[in-house]
Amino acid sequence: MKDKQKEYIFESAPISKAVLTLSIPTVISSLVMVIYNLADTYFVGMLNDPIQNSAVTLAAPVLLAFNAINNLFGVGSSSMMSRALGAKDYDTVSKSSAFGFFCALFSGILFSIVYTVFSQQFLVLLGADEQTAFATGEYLKWTVSWGAAPAILNVVMAYLVRAEGATLHASIGTMSGCGLNIILDPLFVLPWGLNMGSAGAGLATFISNCAACIYFFVLLFVKRSKTYVCINPKKFRPGKNIVLGVCGVGIPASIQNLLNVTGMTVLNNFTSSFGPDAVAAMGIAHKINMVPMNVAMGFSQGIMPLVSYNFSSGNSKRMKKSIVFSETMSLIFITSVALGFFIFSGPLISLFMDNSDIIEYGSAFLRGMCLGLPFLCLDFLAVGVFQACGMGKKSLVFALMRKIILEIPALFLLNFLFPLYGLAYAQLAAETVLATAAVIVLMRIFRNLSAREKDAVSGKN
Repeated sequence: MKDKQKEYIFESAPISKAVLTLSIPTVISSLVMVIYNLADTYFVGMLNDPIQNSAVTLAAPVLLAFNAINNLFGVGSSSMMSRALGAKDYDTVSKSSAFGFFCALFSGILFSIVYTVFSQQFLVLLGADEQTAFATGEYLKWTVSWGAAPAILNVVMAYLVRAEGATLHASIGTMSGCGLNIILDPLFVLPWGLNMGSAGAGLATFISNCAACIYFFVLLFVKRSKTYVCINPKKFRPGKNIVLGVCGVGIPASIQNLLNVTGMTVLNNFTSSFGPDAVAAMGIAHKINMVPMNVAMGFSQGIMPLVSYNFSSGNSKRMKKSIVFSETMSLIFITSVALGFFIFSGPLISLFMDNSDIIEYGSAFLRGMCLGLPFLCLDFLAVGVFQACGMGKKSLVFALMRKIILEIPALFLLNFLFPLYGLAYAQLAAETVLATAAVIVLMRIFRNLSAREKDAVSGKN
């Protein structure tokens, strides 16, 4: 069942071609996902109701918590699969994918049950008050109570498909759901349609995630004789090496996202004390800022199979060139976008809501947030390399540094020194430190790999 085209991309294609072939579909997919997230904000924003828009913002941490499961079983399994492919251990590839799939399915069902039972407590924790609680709860009913399993499964299956180099199919599956969501949002949200407000945005998201899952199920059925991705229950018999291999990378990645949820919850609670306009503005600015962030994430995730494969097969020279090329491309793009965001922050915010207070708040927030983007780019790539190489401890250290040691304390300090507006600069403060650490750690990894190669050559001679 060897795929010569995939082996060519991993082993011998020019670096630029290999990186772009694997990364561009992932970047496009990431951008479409941001547009899809912006669609909820955009169409709900057309109602010119800050409470409805605040509902989407306040719900964001719960949806972000899905990424904890996505990373545990998506990033963890895909890293294990790519490393096993590099070692030509195809049985481990299949068992790793089955482990990731079924664990994601069970976790999604459990997530739905827990949220539904404790929904009132969750709304209080998210910072919803008497004004925003009902709208937030209606949005979460569709996206979590009904939609947790399909939301998690479609992302995890994209990771599994991407692990063996099928980035185009992974992106098509993700984009099919995103595209459907953008089509359904105005129909369900706006007065000329079903006029459901934020609840309509949640329903559109639920239907779209189900459609993406169907795409992946059909794809795996059609390609069943040409793929190592396996969702057969008979293969769900993971050995110790698979559980440790997946969880060694997945648990730190999962903790990283749980800490992101914690950070966003702290941010929303600080912001909510300044009223619905401030919450809506922060949500809009954050989602605009997510566009370049997801491009950086797309590059780091896109090259993960290439890095994993060459790390496992011992081709560290090709691995290093792939990382440097990807980082150069990503950094040039991100820096240019950050400059554009800083200059045109006001017009960008006004695209989403025609409210002078929200535009004033949002433009100030966006100018602060975008300054951290170039540093975030370096941090994302470093964490992607750690995950690809099975260096879970390093990615965990970076996650703890980002939120617990740097960003969350910065939120408290900056909000105290510069109430409300200082919140937007917490990410810049954290990522400046992390980017410096990322460069130092990556250079150390490169030196160790070079020394290992020299020792191997000396041993042969």
